[in-house]
Amino acid sequence: MRRNTSAAGQFELQALRELTERVGANPLLTQASTGNTSIKIDGILWIKASGKWMADAMQDDIVIPVGLSDVNECLQWGVDPAERYPSASLETAMHAVIPQRVVVHVHCVDTIAWAVRSDAPMLLQERLQDLAWHWIPYVASGLPLSQEIRRALAETNAGVFVLGNHGLVIAAESCEAAASLLAEVQRRLAIRPRQAHPADYTMLAELSEDSLWDLPDDDAIHALGTDTISQAALSRGLLYPCQAIFSKSSTPALFHSVACPDSRSQWDAGYRDRPFVIIEGRGVLVNKSMTSAERAMIGGLAQVVQRIPPSAPLRYLTESEIADSSNAIAYRYRELANERLGSRASVGALSGRASGESLAS
Repeated sequence: MRRNTSAAGQFELQALRELTERVGANPLLTQASTGNTSIKIDGILWIKASGKWMADAMQDDIVIPVGLSDVNECLQWGVDPAERYPSASLETAMHAVIPQRVVVHVHCVDTIAWAVRSDAPMLLQERLQDLAWHWIPYVASGLPLSQEIRRALAETNAGVFVLGNHGLVIAAESCEAAASLLAEVQRRLAIRPRQAHPADYTMLAELSEDSLWDLPDDDAIHALGTDTISQAALSRGLLYPCQAIFSKSSTPALFHSVACPDSRSQWDAGYRDRPFVIIEGRGVLVNKSMTSAERAMIGGLAQVVQRIPPSAPLRYLTESEIADSSNAIAYRYRELANERLGSRASVGALSGRASGESLAS
């Protein structure tokens, strides 16, 4: 693929890399390798590579070129371009069908907290009323999502797409305009997280001492165990596909809280194969074998459910949707996202930054 671009094109690519890094550095917008950005320059779609972390955009060559004519040919034949170009983002098709030059797709925790609600379209109408936006009911990533957005574009010129049980897409003609629009949507959809009861660090430290378990050092993660509202939200099903990154997560059982064990032997025997354990009323322990991507995801999940009110009517993924997520998204995240083992993905770093900062800050 031709990589040579004009001086103006190089300037735009640099702007995309800077925007990508800023977005990726905010765990309220992206977790692990989730999310992607792109820009269209002279018939080339420059898009974030699959499995790469947006936070690494300025120190790693994560934006790759794909010919728009090739992608459009795939779409005409009903072929997902991500299958022909496996190094490109899973969402290449979506980026291609959106006419605006710059596209930013994020797994914004505030947006997801709205998007998992069955009444989200009605509630978002008021918050986004003077923006050109469109609601996309949940559909699998890749070609199906691109097809839904293409159908929506037949009746709207939206630059904001809220994806049910998924995330947010921003489209604009420049990186500066995309950043401004993203910041505005963040502001409008911001939700103050609940303050959960502090974790029982003493008990958790005793349980994890000289074991295969790590103790997250931030209460934002432990709220999964100390906040009954969060536990109730997780007990009834999977809320969005990123939960499928965890092995054995095809059912909600992994996300159910468990009673505090009576003994260390009971603990070691019962949970050693889990990537994490939510202990009712006490907090969370994560397996030392847990990958950096999984650590980022559990932190993002905690931020989402802390923003869901107790009375919210939730729309959970169906069994077939979970199966699709497990087969496609989970595979890509586990096999590709875990290549990046940088320290930014630690649970502490994730939770420490999740304090409500917007893109514009």
